Amino acid sequence: MQQEDKKKGFVKAQAAKLVDLAGYQEDSIVSRTIIDRSTGTVTFFAFDEGQDLSEHTAPYDALVHILDGEADVTISERTVRVKAGEIIIIPAEIPHSLKAAKKFKMLLTMIRS
Repeated sequence: MQQEDKKKGFVKAQAAKLVDLAGYQEDSIVSRTIIDRSTGTVTFFAFDEGQDLSEHTAPYDALVHILDGEADVTISERTVRVKAGEIIIIPAEIPHSLKAAKKFKMLLTMIRS
């Protein structure tokens, strides 16, 4: 039996293609929360080229999985180009930022423990 998460519009126990969760929007960053629990979150993002998340820190490690395109991920002043199919782990409490080298889509997973 399928259960739809009315808040998010997802059908539980059914396959979904991550890269198709949202399209790119001109000069914007699109995000969709997939899972939001006290123990962690999973969020989908689509960045238009040139869009960025300014430097910040997070209290937990973050796993970034690039689904499409390319992102420049700067962690403690060191920039890494991360491409479709690649992941990078951003350590907790370390300043970091992300910028779309090209349009890109990513899945961000944070486990709060």
